[in-house]
Amino acid sequence: LGQGGMATVYRARQTTMKRDVAIKVITQQHAGDTEFTKRFEREVETIASLSHAHILKVFDYGKHEGMVYLVMELLTGGSLADKISAGAIPPKKVKALLNQITSALDYAHRRGIIHRDLKPQNVMLDEGGNAFLTDFGIAKIVSSNQAATATKAGAIMGTPYYMAPEQWRGDPVDARTDIYALGTILYEMLLGRLPFDADTAFVLMHKHVNEPPPLAELREKFSVAVSH
Repeated sequence: LGQGGMATVYRARQTTMKRDVAIKVITQQHAGDTEFTKRFEREVETIASLSHAHILKVFDYGKHEGMVYLVMELLTGGSLADKISAGAIPPKKVKALLNQITSALDYAHRRGIIHRDLKPQNVMLDEGGNAFLTDFGIAKIVSSNQAATATKAGAIMGTPYYMAPEQWRGDPVDARTDIYALGTILYEMLLGRLPFDADTAFVLMHKHVNEPPPLAELREKFSVAVSH
């Protein structure tokens, strides 16, 4: 179904339940990394603790012949990234998607969990176009004892186009980090393009940290309520 730097996702058949599922198989390079495996195990524990209508369900997790895998609910509507690639989304549909995503985020945030890598690729859609958050792979349970033991690598993970200034600086993150990423996604849904783009990560970092978001086009196309 898809492949990235961390894993490959396959469509599979769970014969005991007679249903199709999605299986995320971690690359051998990462599966052999003890620290990464521990982070992955925390991902499973984090997702397993969440039960919300718009958070993708996880059915199983395990290791087999050196492979680490995660079995998830299968959705067939593609991702929000696929939908955005076709162009700007009508405001009425944006409102519906935003309500679903914020409901899921609010649920997680109230439980001390932040996503940390919110982006359109991590918002899956069902056949009806409803949104489901997935891949809390670098989510972190925000508590004093875990904050003290967080690794430096874990503090700077994210996807550049959606990273908040504090992530670029390597500062502590909280729920507002997800809200920043969500604002970027909202902009992209409405206009069909990102608020900040650049040829290098350094320039992109400078824009996110130092420049105000370019809202002129939003103000031209939409009502005051949307553009602010």
